[in-house]
Amino acid sequence: MAAISAFDIFKIGVGPSSSHTLGPWRAAQRVVQRWQELGVFDSIVEVQVDLYGSLAKTGRGHMTDMAVMLGLSNEDPVTCDTAAIPAKIEAIRRARTIRLGGQRPVRFDPATDCRFNSQISLPQHPNGLRFTALLADGSSAAETYYSIGGGFIVQEGESDEGGSSVTLPFPIESAKDLLGHCNAHGLTVPDVVWRNELAWRTPEEIHQGLAAIWKTMKDCVFRGCHTRGVLPGGLGVGRRAAGLSSSMLGADSWPDVDSWIEAIRNSRPGFQETLAWVSCFALAVNEENAGFGRVVTAPTNGAAGVVPAVLLYHLCFCKGDESGIERFLLTAGEIGSIIKKEATISAAMGGCQAEIGVSSAMAAAGLTQCLGGSAAQVAMAAEIALEHHLGLTCDPVGGLVQIPCIERNTMGAVKAITASTLALASEPADAKISLDTVISTMWQTAQDMNVKYKETAEGGLALQIAVNVTEC
Repeated sequence: MAAISAFDIFKIGVGPSSSHTLGPWRAAQRVVQRWQELGVFDSIVEVQVDLYGSLAKTGRGHMTDMAVMLGLSNEDPVTCDTAAIPAKIEAIRRARTIRLGGQRPVRFDPATDCRFNSQISLPQHPNGLRFTALLADGSSAAETYYSIGGGFIVQEGESDEGGSSVTLPFPIESAKDLLGHCNAHGLTVPDVVWRNELAWRTPEEIHQGLAAIWKTMKDCVFRGCHTRGVLPGGLGVGRRAAGLSSSMLGADSWPDVDSWIEAIRNSRPGFQETLAWVSCFALAVNEENAGFGRVVTAPTNGAAGVVPAVLLYHLCFCKGDESGIERFLLTAGEIGSIIKKEATISAAMGGCQAEIGVSSAMAAAGLTQCLGGSAAQVAMAAEIALEHHLGLTCDPVGGLVQIPCIERNTMGAVKAITASTLALASEPADAKISLDTVISTMWQTAQDMNVKYKETAEGGLALQIAVNVTEC
């Protein structure tokens, strides 16, 4: 399998879904480049988009059509003004025209040119989408892509193994490989990952990239903890993080996120308050995610709250400092990479065990590393966290990443902390189940899981509430 960088696992993007929003967004950007390479870009007069399988079934709730429009327009999820998104989408709808690649206006009526084919699935992956360019001479050019989870995309016919083909000093396909490198060379997990990352980037680029990821994470938590209201989509889900934050810290205003974090550190909370803060951090991220805000996939958008919540737990309540952030992220990223290689991080393939379960394992590993755990204890923490999410289904009510998705991030964060606590108090040599074994079990469970529990909104909780999904 091609190598996967930590920066492939942690991507800065826009909510609410990495597979149903960020992936299609990136696919739309890529197809514009493809048409330019083929020399047909200047001949395009109209664009049509077909969504298939899970993308069609929950695409409206996940705002897939909006993501496609933004990608075709050359908006970038890392840098775009998220507050301006609704106005840009409305302008496309009114004009029934899209500025392809940000350059050429072509016909595109979202009402008829973006089709949700919910009864058809393409063979390579449940998250399929096809772009068709109608040309001035009456011919057409079509390209098919798959959004395979975590913001990864592949074109039809490409392998879905992800990542760039580079030669790494420490090749890793499994947890056994990772631990073997650590033991053979006397290295920690982040030491190994750092040396592999140098195959892609300079040390300065790695430092800057990790700093950007962390800044995006903590800014997201800060926004979520200071934004009230009702989330879009029609479920009437109210934001809770801001009320929870103010109830514990008071109504004071904070000039920036760092002063707010310092105030939390100095508040000396008891166990109940600490638990509430962990939940608050996770809620904040996924409320932002559900509101089309900017988040970091970790490893997905739907599970984006777990890693920052546990990282903030370490900083605020474990006497940690920001010097440990890189170790945390590199460790967590490698666990996510291993699970992607051995199984999946796509809910459309594996249910929510592949999202919240994986994020919990990643966070448990990162926390264990920062608390002084050995490489074996890091792997053990990841195993414990993932083990206790086996079989978790993905059943979003109304196809929205809200119920039960937002609260599930709080559960994943708390399980990660518990898993780390147990691993640090244990002897890994005595463990009966290895991390590779539980990853294999998760993949077997995913294959046995009924398709209606894989991000289709056709099973579980999704059937219990009558909803009217509306646009953002």
